[in-house]
Amino acid sequence: MRDRTTEVVGPWGWFLAWAAVGACAALGLAALLSVGVLLLAAAAVSAVLLLRTGHRTTALGALAGSALPLFYLAYSNWGGPGTVCRSTATETICTDEFAPLPFLLTGVLLLAASVLVFSVLDRRRGN
Repeated sequence: MRDRTTEVVGPWGWFLAWAAVGACAALGLAALLSVGVLLLAAAAVSAVLLLRTGHRTTALGALAGSALPLFYLAYSNWGGPGTVCRSTATETICTDEFAPLPFLLTGVLLLAASVLVFSVLDRRRGN
């Protein structure tokens, strides 16, 4: 059964499954004081299930998934660094924002490195 599932999903499908696990774990760490424990538990259970299917090299997708929260942080701080004010018809809200560039560059590096290394390993394996 394992071979048939592997043929249907393919290595990039398993890579994306690991990316979801990595994103869940990274969000769990970021939200540790609220729902983070539940997200980390879900990521741990999913990782155990994925490790049982084989294809250990696809676990590099977890690095790609951990880049997704970094992209969100870069997007949400796009007006920064410093104090950014937004006005509506009834109110003005000011918030302090971080510089988005470190989040964006770290996310791009994680995503690019994981995809590049996985591509090289996948070609060596002959898929």
